[in-house]
Amino acid sequence: MLVSYHWLSEYVDLSGITPEELAEKLTLSGVAVDIVERRNKGVENVVVGYVTQREKHPDADKLSVCRVDVGGEELQIVCGAPNVAAGQKVPVALVGAKLPGGVKIKRSKLRGVESQGMICSARELGIEDRLLPKEIQEGILVLPPEIEVGQDVVPLLGLDDAVLELDLTPNRSDCLSMLGVAYEVAAILDREVRLPQVDTNVEKSLADWQVKIEAKEACYDYAARYIRGVKVAPSPLWLQNRLIAAGIRPISNIVDVTNYVMLEYGQPLHAFDADKVGSNEIVVRLANEGEKIITLDDVERQLSEEMLLITNGSDAIAVAGVMGGANSEVTNETQDILLESAYFAGLSVRRTSKHLGLRSEASMRFEKGVDPNRIIPALNRAAALIVQTAGGEVIEGIARDQVDLVPHEREISITAEKVNKVLGTSLSQEEIIQVFRRLRFDYRVDQEEIIISVPSRRPDISIEADLIEEVARIVGYDRIPVTLPKGEDVPGGLTPSQIMRRAIKHYLESAGFYQAITYTLTQEKYEGIFAPLEGETKAIPVAMPMSEERSVLRTNLLPSLLQAAVYNANRNIEDIALFELGKVFKSEEEKLSRLPRESFYLAGIATGKLHPANWGSKGIESDFFVVKGVLENLFELLGISEVDYIADEIKGLHPGRAARIRVSGVEIGYLGQLHPEVEKQFDLKRCIVFQLNLDSILTEEMKPVEYRFLPRFPAIRRDLALVVDEGVTASELMQTIRSQAGDWLEQIDIFDVYQGEHIAAGKKSIAFSLLYRHPERTLTDEEVQSSQDKILQTVKETYQAEIRS
Repeated sequence: MLVSYHWLSEYVDLSGITPEELAEKLTLSGVAVDIVERRNKGVENVVVGYVTQREKHPDADKLSVCRVDVGGEELQIVCGAPNVAAGQKVPVALVGAKLPGGVKIKRSKLRGVESQGMICSARELGIEDRLLPKEIQEGILVLPPEIEVGQDVVPLLGLDDAVLELDLTPNRSDCLSMLGVAYEVAAILDREVRLPQVDTNVEKSLADWQVKIEAKEACYDYAARYIRGVKVAPSPLWLQNRLIAAGIRPISNIVDVTNYVMLEYGQPLHAFDADKVGSNEIVVRLANEGEKIITLDDVERQLSEEMLLITNGSDAIAVAGVMGGANSEVTNETQDILLESAYFAGLSVRRTSKHLGLRSEASMRFEKGVDPNRIIPALNRAAALIVQTAGGEVIEGIARDQVDLVPHEREISITAEKVNKVLGTSLSQEEIIQVFRRLRFDYRVDQEEIIISVPSRRPDISIEADLIEEVARIVGYDRIPVTLPKGEDVPGGLTPSQIMRRAIKHYLESAGFYQAITYTLTQEKYEGIFAPLEGETKAIPVAMPMSEERSVLRTNLLPSLLQAAVYNANRNIEDIALFELGKVFKSEEEKLSRLPRESFYLAGIATGKLHPANWGSKGIESDFFVVKGVLENLFELLGISEVDYIADEIKGLHPGRAARIRVSGVEIGYLGQLHPEVEKQFDLKRCIVFQLNLDSILTEEMKPVEYRFLPRFPAIRRDLALVVDEGVTASELMQTIRSQAGDWLEQIDIFDVYQGEHIAAGKKSIAFSLLYRHPERTLTDEEVQSSQDKILQTVKETYQAEIRS
């Protein structure tokens, strides 16, 4: 919002306050002022001149020699502007004058002809071209004929003004009008507000015109006045100056008045050519599907059913709150005006504006909400100004239709005790009352309670806290005492989940893996490659995806890691080991009715060498057992026992080279080599992957590391080679051995697996190394042999195992 200092001074006495001081006071009260811009960019000694004569330059086709009366003196000035003509009043920079950019005017000769000054364009005076009519942007600035010759152009063009650029928060829509800013400034300075004097008591209906609101959920109030016999022409200079200061380009007196009143009252208006409306009826309705309208910018707009229209009963003549129709546009031939003032629902205007790609000062104000009590005052103010600037006659009466949904003023009560408790102040009830007096809020006092009647111009105030904020703003934030917060200092720390995630990250990095962080959004085609860990789920589409590659929320981590591996492989990096610890998103619904579940997953991928070769080592190739060992060490670090790896066929993994991972009988993930088809799809070779659901693990605290003294007594080692069926797993045998060996079994390892010569078909040999130790004495051979016999007896009965000779 751009606020003219001179314009504002019409409503509030600003004597003794500079624009810069006013900006500081507004900012300190919560209405931030970004810039204070002086409109005079360095114009001095420029006056109004009258061109009495214009002749062609004798030696230049594009130059003119003009005789210009500047008030008591006639000067000869050479001018290059194509639009200069005798009989014009123009700004003239006299010899010695200064212009923006450090330009100084001197007496000079142009092609042998003396020039005693310079006839100026708007650009040369520091006025932006975009704010001027197109016909004068490239030539000199032609002033209205009624202007007195010889007077200084600085005050005449409003260049002695200053403009304050407000950076408003979305809730302060009341300051999108000069009157709203005036109320704010008056409260800050504790001065009176001078409102425009307008007759607002027009109760009579406008004869021969009818207004009907059909879309009652999108339009709450619609009023119109009829003005007959106007003459469309350029606006007076004072009106143009104020619009230019506000950043709006003057167009014509009718359009300029509607823009002026919109800036003044915050109430958008629209003027129709009454003769082009096509009927004496205004119907406000929603558009029909497929309906079209050509708007004022001469673009045909395709409308949809949620868009609000102003119609003549059948045809659309405007898109409500956004833009008028070309079929009812005010032109130079217009004589009769139908002037509109309405209250459109902000949501409806915003949807229409966004869909059509049209955003204007009017639509912005409707979106944020206008004051329903200013609809008629703004309408009457505009009607009076149209008569003042364009002539004509305002026909008595108003055509109007209303809906009961128009919001009314609200009453909110507060107490001095509550205000002081929140702000930490010691304000009296009288001091608080004075704040609301300065804000022009009506109030009454009931013992301890102050009951405030919030005016409709302040839609941002709806609860008690809003009133307390107003007290803080007007009293001054600098008057609120500064106190240090009280409370017990508590050292920060990590949650068990954070500690465990950090431990997982550090361990995998130490094991040779690099952490990857990929997008949580992916392509839907990748979501069905791997088996789910939590049952079948649906891909969750994004409402407005940035691209097809980022269109759904991921349900597992492996596809993104595979893409990261491909990226590295394409750059000649053969040894790749990546892991990611992040969230996936789950839902069984086709259309979400609630937020999806979020689960923490850990996934990894390894191909090539996990540890590179060097002078003392050939390196370690990534294979199933190497990655399985990494996971086993990770589980051990986390204090997780009873981990089983169950061979199985798993979607996306190589048959015969994949296993499900279970902890205490609960499946938490899988491990294996990529299926050859998946490797071919991603152009990768011999990739080992794993994926774990960490939700059940992260809820537990990591077990502290336990230390034991080095053993004092020697251990006894026994080797046991068993021949069993191929279907018997080493894990099953190890569990059975542990259960039968007793408490003295300290360690069990597999040191050989063999199939081939001397082993029957369908059989295999697994050799175990068992280490026995007693913590308090030396074991005897008989005690160890007793445990061995017990183990042998059990494995023979359970697995039909035989001792390999």
